[in-house]
Amino acid sequence: MFTGIVQEVGEVEEVQAAENGARIVVRMPALAPEVGMGDSVAVNGTCLTAVELGSERIAFEAMGETLARTTTGGLAAGSAVNLEPALRPTDRMGGHVVQGHVDAVGEVTGIRADGIAKVIEIAAPPAVLRYVVEKGSIAVNGVSLTVSAVDDRAFEIWLIPHTCDVTTFGGTEVGDSVNLEVDIYAKYVEKFAAER
Repeated sequence: MFTGIVQEVGEVEEVQAAENGARIVVRMPALAPEVGMGDSVAVNGTCLTAVELGSERIAFEAMGETLARTTTGGLAAGSAVNLEPALRPTDRMGGHVVQGHVDAVGEVTGIRADGIAKVIEIAAPPAVLRYVVEKGSIAVNGVSLTVSAVDDRAFEIWLIPHTCDVTTFGGTEVGDSVNLEVDIYAKYVEKFAAER
């Protein structure tokens, strides 16, 4: 489990194709010493398992399902990625409950400035938008964010300069693909309500 509070922006050093999968090496000097073999790390919001440890780099394996359903399949050497190690019981819950189970890939369709804020519009599939509510939480590329507006095609998020500085959002451009994970509680509420 994660909180959507990015702790380091890492850089993909190598992607090696494997049979229906890939091995991805990420340079992450601040977090690498904390990661153990088999630990989960959210890489752009996708929960990946550490399979090889180094002092500054960690190797992960991703299966075909992950590559097909997230932006992980598009990673290449030089790609910047948001990183968050799994939540420990003693950590602060600064964001919201994030599982690292990406629901869909969205597309950045608009970016504008509003004072100090960077406003980003993201188009998403209807299966995702049904769970997105104004002032609710959503994880975008592993970052816990608040939805400022939503319609039947897209939603908006507003970012303060700090968020742009400490995540990959500083370099986000129109047309970029992003991993989306909706608030898990919305899914549970829907399921429980439907059963009644």
